[in-house]
Amino acid sequence: MISVVHDPQHTRYTATVDGVVCVLDYQLRGNTMAIVHTGVPSAVGGRGIAAELTRVALEDARTRGLKVQPVCSYAAVYMQRHPEYQDLLA
Repeated sequence: MISVVHDPQHTRYTATVDGVVCVLDYQLRGNTMAIVHTGVPSAVGGRGIAAELTRVALEDARTRGLKVQPVCSYAAVYMQRHPEYQDLLA
């Protein structure tokens, strides 16, 4: 199980796996969450960490009534592959 922590002060979500920190960075632009970077080091890649970071960020955006602008290419592809998040697109 991947545990994701929201750090609103630094506008990021983090997951630490095997001692390696993985991140999803965002910017708030009015009522829009712009996902600008998803970073998972290769040492822990291929475990679905980026997907879980993105899923948690999108669910949080929905809860907070925010739209999402997927600037990060990973987030854009994730949203295309998961139609349940299409309503969040800014």
